[in-house]
Amino acid sequence: MKIRGLLLLALLLNACAAPDRIVLLPDDHGRVGKLNVGNAGGDTLLDSAYATASASGGRKAEAGRTDPQAVNQEFGTVLAALPPAPYSNMLYFKNDTDDLTDESRDYARNELKQKIAGFPAPEIVLIGHTDTVGGDEFNDRLSLERAKVVKQLLIGLGFDAAHISVAGRGKRELLVPTADGVAEPRNRRVEVLVR
Repeated sequence: MKIRGLLLLALLLNACAAPDRIVLLPDDHGRVGKLNVGNAGGDTLLDSAYATASASGGRKAEAGRTDPQAVNQEFGTVLAALPPAPYSNMLYFKNDTDDLTDESRDYARNELKQKIAGFPAPEIVLIGHTDTVGGDEFNDRLSLERAKVVKQLLIGLGFDAAHISVAGRGKRELLVPTADGVAEPRNRRVEVLVR
């Protein structure tokens, strides 16, 4: 979807006969990927925060740099209109129960609550998981109960139940692959996906 948006922006810029300009922005943690900007004139690699590429008339894109203030001045209105990036995290559970660990309960009540509150109309998906101790039927039921526990916690924190969906995967999608019967704490989790 983002690639289509970039292509549409590039086409609109071409239609206006203005130079194409691309700025590689960092994520919330300051990380960036790499972007190869190519046209008939050649390729230009962007691989650092605020690296730019500008091209016109089919010439190879000219590499450059900008800074956060210039980006905000030029693109601030557009950036402010973008929805928040999807968010995901995990909450962990005590062995063979639907009781959150103390750390996960504290995280949900503080940081997770604030993160979700940053979405104007959050859609929350909760996917429960178990370790490999116990049979399939037990783990399927427990994984769904774990997701429901997190849903009730989020409802208690003020989030709308109509925008929270739950699912249980049992022991089928292990975060840490183990043999059957292994009590791996990182597999006893609920994935929290917010968009």
